[in-house]
Formats: sequence, structure tokens, C-alpha cells
Amino acid sequence: MVPFLDLKSLNLRNADALSSSLQRVLDSGWLILGNELLQFEKEFATFCEASECVGVANGLDALILSLKALGIGPGDEVLVPSNTYIATWLAVTHVGALPVPVEPDETTFNLNPELIERSITSRTKAIMVVHLYGLPADLTQVIEIANRFQLKVIEDAAQAHGARHHGRRIGSHGDVVAWSFYPGKNLGALGDGGAVTTNNAALADSIRILRNYGSKVKYHNEVVGFNSRLDELQAAFLRIKLASLEADNAHRRQIAQVYQSELTQIDDLVLPICPQNLEPVWHLFVVRHPQRDALCHELKELGIGTVIHYPVPPHLQLAYNQLGLGPGSLPVSERIHNTVLSLPMGPTQDLETTHRVIDGVRLACANIARSAVSHG
Repeated sequence: MVPFLDLKSLNLRNADALSSSLQRVLDSGWLILGNELLQFEKEFATFCEASECVGVANGLDALILSLKALGIGPGDEVLVPSNTYIATWLAVTHVGALPVPVEPDETTFNLNPELIERSITSRTKAIMVVHLYGLPADLTQVIEIANRFQLKVIEDAAQAHGARHHGRRIGSHGDVVAWSFYPGKNLGALGDGGAVTTNNAALADSIRILRNYGSKVKYHNEVVGFNSRLDELQAAFLRIKLASLEADNAHRRQIAQVYQSELTQIDDLVLPICPQNLEPVWHLFVVRHPQRDALCHELKELGIGTVIHYPVPPHLQLAYNQLGLGPGSLPVSERIHNTVLSLPMGPTQDLETTHRVIDGVRLACANIARSAVSHG
């Protein structure tokens, strides 16, 4: 069986270093808001080419605290991609604001800047972009529009650790950037974790207060805060894994190049594209096929693991039924969600395994084409 992502081997290669970092935390006797977090925040800020980093409990909290720190709440609207994981929308809802979906560019899957202005109203306070699948969104246009309309820009970079936009690392283009360290991410913890990066020191200080019960000084609470702190152990683990992130991303790029080279000219299979001046980190390698479910089934029969990112768009989830956005209301997003399939990708995936996936995709697509002809 070819796993979609082999988390076990990914973490076992660092077993000794992770064990040492565990012992270091145990020896320190300090488990929350200590030196490991402080050092990780410095190291990750440097990696992201940002001046500030604030560790939090998870990626959703990173988005929520970013919105809260920007003063966004009830009565406000935030433009969000219609094509994304639901966490992007949930963060807006949790602060009492209204998520206003904007359709994607169907070639990149990311929010289409050409559609932003028609969705801006007097209540719009921010644009939230997602660097989906590890490909940076078109920040140049987004930021230009935001500046013109005096809007904040929040980046959901949960899948984009190390990606570059016009040569500059994702991490501080917008007002604030939210990160997830969920175990399957390019930089993944051994549990949940998240962070916020920014070049705005005052904003970072606000998030630090919000993450810690609204407190700068213990038992003295300035605002209504949260309990959302990246703990010492996960920070220590992330420091180990950050050291190999560049090499891991380079390996992902090699796999993507092989896929791109070997999977061309297969009937009905659409490969991802990489626009000029945008350097993805290939968190996911996502193909499209009009008979996606059949392709998924065929590959499973061949022992190849795949995942659908994502089967149901946010506007069609029961959680957002109250918005009244039924089937057909956001057709581009719906077409994407109905046709995408993520192929195996990871820093421990070797060339032999990659070619096994390629052979499987060729055979699966051929079987689907033959079946269509026989039933035609």
C-alpha cells in the first residue's frame, strides 16, 4: 500500500532528536510559555522573514486571534475564498463577523482578485486569502485593492510553510499571517499547534495578550482573552523539524516535478499549474478528473492512497445553511470540489514509490476511459 502521507516514517527519522528535546523540556520543569516557545518564535519569525511570531494552540485559533486583534467583530464582513477548508470561514464566524465568499481562479484554486471589488460593501473590514495546497495567492493585487479600500489583509498560510511570493517568503505580506502546525503540514508538530507572524509589533502584542487569558501579568486580565498557547513540548519538537523544512520542501518539489513530467497527456487528467513568480511548497499535489470518485476508487484498488481536499465546499456544509447559499450559488468552487484528488506527497516518499503512483494513475485513467467507451 502506498500511503497518502507516511507520518510514522516522517517522525521516526527524527526520533533521537525528538527524544532529546523531550528530555530537555522535562529537565527544565517549565511546560507553558517558556524558553522553548520563545526560541521557536524567534526561529520561525526569521524563517518567515517576519519580525514577530506568536505561538498559539492551533491554526483556527491563529485566525480567530488575528481577527480579534484587528478589531473585527459583529456587524463586520470579511471576504473569504469560496474554495477552502472550512476553518477559514469558521474563524470569521467565531468573532461574530460575516464571511462573504469570493470565487477562485479555476487554474490556481486560489481566490480570484478580479472578483474582489464587486463583493466589497461599507461593512467590509478585511480580505482573508488562503495559500491553498501550498501555492501562494496573488497577494500583489489583493494588497493593492485592500490599500485602496482601507481593508486589512489576513493570510491563511496553514499549507504554505516556506512558500515564496515574488522571491519573498510568505510570512508578512499582509497585516497578519496565520499558521497551522497540524501533524500533516509541511511543518507539523506531534499534535496540534499554530502561530501568527506579522511585522506589526503592536498587533503581535495584542495577540500575545489574547492567547493568555487577556493577560500580560499573571492574574491581571486586561481584555476578555482565550487559553490558546503553543506548549513547550510542541515548540521544542517544531524547532527540530524546522531545521529540515527547507530540505523537505525541496524533496516535495522534486516529487512534483516528476509528477508534472510523467502525468502529462493523460485523457481528462488536469495537473496543477504554477504561475510565474510564485514558488509553492507542494503541501498537496492536486489533480482534477471529471470522474474523480472513479479515479479514487481505481487507485484504492491498486493500493494507492489518495485524499479529497475537499469533498464539500464551506457554503454547502450544514454549518452554513443559514447563509442560504445552495447548490449552484458558487459554481466554480463546486466544480473544483467535485473534481479534485490529492496524490501521495511527502518528504519521505522515494522515487520508486512516486513512479508506482504514476503507473497507477495511468492505469486507472485508462480503465476509466475504457469503461466510458464500453458503456457509450
